[in-house]
Amino acid sequence: MSEPSIFTRILQGEIPATIVAETDRVFAIEDIAPQAAVHLLVIPKTPYRDVAELAAGDPTLLAEMVAVAHDLAAERADGDFRLLFNTGAGAGQTVFHVHAHLLAGGSLGEKSLVGA
Repeated sequence: MSEPSIFTRILQGEIPATIVAETDRVFAIEDIAPQAAVHLLVIPKTPYRDVAELAAGDPTLLAEMVAVAHDLAAERADGDFRLLFNTGAGAGQTVFHVHAHLLAGGSLGEKSLVGA
C-alpha cells in the first residue's frame, strides 16, 4: 500500500491546515502559497490520482467539487473564478491526489497558473 497523501494526512488531522469548507465527500483548504487573492484547494476525500481518473470513476464527485468551488467563490470573491487541475508531472502535478486550485478575486488575467 502506498503512503497516504498530504491531503489525506490533513484530513486525518496529522498535518495542520485551514479547512474552509467540508461536505461528506469533499473538503477545501487555504493554499499555503497563494497565487491569487483567493486561492483554495478543493479536494475529494477519496484519493483519486488525477482529474481524469476521478471523472471516469466518479463523475458525481467531480461535480460536487465544482459546486463547492462555485459556492466558495461566491462567498469569498465576486463569484468569478478559475478552477485548475494539474494532471501529470509534466503539467505541474506534484501531489498525486486529485485537487482543484480555486483562484478568485481581483483580475486573474493570463497569470496565476499554478503547480502542485
